[in-house]
Parts: sequence; C-alpha cells; structure tokens
Amino acid sequence: GALSSTPQTPTLQAALDDRAWHYAIDTASGSVRMDALDSDHSFVFDLDPMHGTVGVAPAGGEVHSSLTPGAWGGNMDTPEMRAGATCYLGVNVPGAMFSFGDGHARQGEGESCGTAVETAMDSTVVLDVVHDYVTPWPRIETDAFIMTTGSARPMEDAFRIAHTEMVHWIAELTGMSTSDSYQFVSQASLTPVANAVDTNYTVVCKIAKSHLKGAPVYGGMHDRLKAL
Repeated sequence: GALSSTPQTPTLQAALDDRAWHYAIDTASGSVRMDALDSDHSFVFDLDPMHGTVGVAPAGGEVHSSLTPGAWGGNMDTPEMRAGATCYLGVNVPGAMFSFGDGHARQGEGESCGTAVETAMDSTVVLDVVHDYVTPWPRIETDAFIMTTGSARPMEDAFRIAHTEMVHWIAELTGMSTSDSYQFVSQASLTPVANAVDTNYTVVCKIAKSHLKGAPVYGGMHDRLKAL
C-alpha cells in the first residue's frame, strides 16, 4: 500500500501484518459491507463497479507486467472506468490487442492500501475504431466530463502528463492557443489520484463538458456507443 515501505521507498519500519478483509456484496441492494477485524465496527458502501485494468499492447514491441500502467492504458486503477464511460486508447500494433480485467466492486481514489474490493465481474463492452484522431495517452469520456490520464513515477510526472495532455486536447477542441488552454485547464480542472500503489502511479485530469460549449469530442463517439 501507499502508507508502507516499498523497494523504491524503503524505511526501517517493520512490515504491516499480512491480513485479509472479506467484503459481503449484496447485489440486490447495490451495497457492499466491510467488517473491521479488530473491533465490532461495520460499514456499508454503495457498489460502484469498475475495471482497474483497461489497455492495449504497448508500442515498440515492449512487454510490461499487467500491473504496470502507461501510455497503453493497463492497470490505471481509476474509479472513472465504470459503466457508461468511454475509454479512448491509441492503437500501437495491428489488431490493438485490447484487454481488460481487475474487477472492483468499488474503490476509493488512490487505492491507498493497494487493493480495492476485488471481485469477479461479468461485463458488456462495446469496441469500435475511431479514425483520424491521435491519442498519445488514454482518455476517458462520460456524460459529464472529459478526462486525460498520466502514469509515471514520481507522481508529479503523472500529474504533468495528465495536465499536458488535457491542455493539448482543449486546444484541439476549442481552437484556443496552447497558452490560453493552459490557463483554462489551470482554472477548470479536477485532478483525482487514481492509484498511488502500482509500479507506476496514475493521475487523472477532468474537465466538465459544460465548459466546452458543445465542442465535439471524437466525432460524438461516446453518444454513438451509448445508443447501441
């Protein structure tokens, strides 16, 4: 987890105990229950299913562990990857080799202890190819937001990637200069930390679509996919 010693950030503190929490999922009520291990406390959270890993094959013939997020997507662990979201990924090899998994019944931003409510999951996914658009890093669109992602260590570089990508995207969507888009993103963005525990950290930059004055995003692909 993010609050314990790692090989990259070693300390002299003893390791945390190896323990497991079992969550009770109630699909009928749309909830999941956490029972504390060291007391009689119990908490009920809303289900918020998402996939931690969504990606394609990396460029350049590279091979990465499925735990590693990057420009190809992968284990970004962002709760934004829930039902109703459209994820845009650049195609690096013939056939793209799309894959996804790491089902989470819910997860807080940052996944701070290293795990979500991990679970098996049945998912329905619609795939399509969008031509004439360049997507250097994964992007996400929902009804309310457009989002860019950055995955790197240190986390400030993940932040820089996500925000740089958003500045370029806003310039593309609005026709504004890079400088004006930089100022726009500085005032309008939300920046949740997706994960602070993987081999690369992931940061998301979000802009409300209400700010975009109807600018078309990927030719309206999100709305077309929703209609299927």
